[in-house]
Amino acid sequence: MTESATPDDRSAEAHPAAGAKPPLKILIGADTFLPHVNGAARFAERLAAGLVTRGHEVHVMAPSETHRKHGRFTEVIEGQPMTMHRIPSWRWYPHDWLTFVLPFRAKYYARRVLDEVQPDIVHIQSHIVIGRGLTRIARQRGIPVVATNHVMAENVLDFTVLPRPLTDYAIRLAWEDAKRTFDMTRAVTTPTRKAAEFLEHTIEIGNVIPVSCGIEASHYTADLTPRDAHRLVFVGRLTTEKQIDVVLRAIARLDPDLDVRFDIVGKGDQRRNLEELTAELGLADRVHFHGHTADEELRSLLTNASLFVIASIAELQSIATMEAMASGLPIVAADAVALPHLVHDGENGYLFEPGNIDDLAAKLTTVLTQTPEERLRMQRASLEGVKVHDMKRTLDTFEALYRDEPLPE
Repeated sequence: MTESATPDDRSAEAHPAAGAKPPLKILIGADTFLPHVNGAARFAERLAAGLVTRGHEVHVMAPSETHRKHGRFTEVIEGQPMTMHRIPSWRWYPHDWLTFVLPFRAKYYARRVLDEVQPDIVHIQSHIVIGRGLTRIARQRGIPVVATNHVMAENVLDFTVLPRPLTDYAIRLAWEDAKRTFDMTRAVTTPTRKAAEFLEHTIEIGNVIPVSCGIEASHYTADLTPRDAHRLVFVGRLTTEKQIDVVLRAIARLDPDLDVRFDIVGKGDQRRNLEELTAELGLADRVHFHGHTADEELRSLLTNASLFVIASIAELQSIATMEAMASGLPIVAADAVALPHLVHDGENGYLFEPGNIDDLAAKLTTVLTQTPEERLRMQRASLEGVKVHDMKRTLDTFEALYRDEPLPE
């Protein structure tokens, strides 16, 4: 990522051909964005970059790294220049990296950025702080808002400092406020139909639109040749709801002759606990914690793995699982929330009962001991299944929502 105080850079496509629809000025409001590393941030980054490649003028309002370094910058995200409005933010110390904008300042910053940008459309990525403030001020000014929800209660429970009963009460108040925010928008989206049903049930709103986070499958490489070693891989934040401890305990129960190795890619507050558990289980020589990696290293790990395993109970879609599918991997995943939308039992992998260590160990064994022909069938099923999550379709859908046009099929 680079930054400067230069004027807005424009894509070469910013001047439409005769008869083409004029480009839009789009303001994306995100409570999590680079340098944060998580699924919601990754989606917002790819969405913004994709919109720039289509010729739109994209502005992003997001937290600064520290409360001292803030302002307007041109940053290059996913290879595309866009205007960033970095808002003064503060570190949330119960979390290992999260920064946040002071809630009582959200409307002030929203007014300031909206005055400067004067967008055609606002697209918020959460209802929490930045999105909440932007929605209310944009509505006052008659600017349409599209909202995307990436939030589940399990995503935030571990990072509060309240006792569990008070946390549950606070979350209920937050969902009530989310409803008030979403009721002010033109449309509400979320990554999958399951996630849409969850949101509709939780806050009693209707017509939530499932729109995949999307993926550029061509950026990933599938190796369809037989493996000469058993390597499992997981990519994601090392947090409690990911249940990586379940995977470690399942690996400890596998036949030692399988000689399984496990690559864990990602950072998080649970890393030390997971490293201690790895040692207790006698897996220290077979489990590698990579931390946050460069894209090239991540893609190499996916290409060369035997399978992707995810035990998470709080995925509204899982970009990491889609990346694994685009890399031609069989998937073993928890039968929870949106993962069954990606993993079809017996086709491109297997689902296991969430938290059931024995069931997970059995499913891992099934994949690791399958014939080359069966493995190849699952690999091809993953490659075929990820096609419906093509980023082009995602961008087409959001452009239609921004313009208040009929959605593509």
